[in-house]
Amino acid sequence: MDKQETGYDYIRYKQLLAEADDDTKRLELIEIMIREKARDRLEAQQTADRVAMTAMTVARVLGPGGRRDNF
Repeated sequence: MDKQETGYDYIRYKQLLAEADDDTKRLELIEIMIREKARDRLEAQQTADRVAMTAMTVARVLGPGGRRDNF
C-alpha cells in the first residue's frame, strides 16, 4: 500500500470504476476510497501541484540569476 500512501492513484481507481458494473462492486469501490482517504490524497496532490507550478512561475519571472535586489 506504499503507492497509495504517497498520493492519489488515478489509474487504479479508474480501473476499479470500470470494473464496478453492479451495485455491490460500486459500494466496494466507495468503501476502498473512503478507507484510503482518496479525496484527501487528491486534494493534497492538487495542492502540491499548485505549489510546484507557482514555484516554477516565480523562478521563470526571476530568471536564471534567482533573487533580484535591484528594482
